[in-house]
Amino acid sequence: VRSDVESAIARVVESGQFILGPEVEAFEREFAEYLGVRHVVGVANGTDALTIALRCLGVGPGDDVVVPSFTFYASAEAIPHTGARPVFCDVDPETFCVTPESVEQALTPATRAVIAVDLFGRVAPSDRLREQLAGRDIAVLEDAAQAAGARLHGRRAGSLGDAGTFSFFPSKNLFCFGDGGAITTDDDEVAAAARQLRFHGSGGGDTHTEVGYNSRLDELQAAGLRVLLPHLPAWTEARRAIASGYAASGLAESLRLPVETAGAECCYHLYVIRSPQRDEVAARLEAAEIGARAYYSIPLHRQPAMREFAPSQPLPNVDAAAAESLALPMGPALTAADVEQVAAALADS
Repeated sequence: VRSDVESAIARVVESGQFILGPEVEAFEREFAEYLGVRHVVGVANGTDALTIALRCLGVGPGDDVVVPSFTFYASAEAIPHTGARPVFCDVDPETFCVTPESVEQALTPATRAVIAVDLFGRVAPSDRLREQLAGRDIAVLEDAAQAAGARLHGRRAGSLGDAGTFSFFPSKNLFCFGDGGAITTDDDEVAAAARQLRFHGSGGGDTHTEVGYNSRLDELQAAGLRVLLPHLPAWTEARRAIASGYAASGLAESLRLPVETAGAECCYHLYVIRSPQRDEVAARLEAAEIGARAYYSIPLHRQPAMREFAPSQPLPNVDAAAAESLALPMGPALTAADVEQVAAALADS
């Protein structure tokens, strides 16, 4: 797709419009149609998307936001910027996502929102969370940064919460050529607030009614995303085919393979296995010159910057996932032969 991307970039350069122009408007419209939501608001990155979305959902000083401790740092980092406090919860031992039960245990009288992270492309049960929290004035924010292309009961990731957020960091399934992010929602008021906050708290002109952000998806990134978005379904199917190849390779005899959320189609941003002998498994792969990586080995509630928010109760599933998980090679360019090579290196692990 390189020539198509280069043509799109050249089109933007020729236009002379680089901020909040026709490319951003078109991408927001096309991505909204793909997701099946009313609104997409492009912002500068996925972290800003989380912070702005939380504010648009009414989160502010004195509030608590429940967030899983086994995820990328930004999921929790966004919360203190609103004045709220992160409250860490445990995760499902199979999917690594929050559950209604783990969220319920973490709720406080001050809880204003729950961040449901679609980790590694596995979709969190945001639909069940919304049913559980209905009538309690607690919003569900779906962090779909790793889940572009995934589904739950036929609905696309990013459309399942009161609002959703995406990152288009270059390693993501749907990526841009720098930083980029988006907020998704069916709520007209949330969308309007997000558009205002991303542009210095202004609805246009010289009047600023909020202390906002300079956080806008730029035209170059939007133009590139418009080229890549039509390829996302095929890339997702390719990732799922590689995952099926791993499942059929015999790896399950010695390793715990990924489990999808009930009713979901994972997009396999990463293919993460589990083993109590993770370091030995990683060493075996390294000896075969095959890349592998452990993600989030230090859970968020154990990060130095989050020490003041550490829970008093243990999070055993988080700690186990942090100690045992390992990402194997995954991507739409991999082949069946690559899967066989990985499986051969892991035989008898």
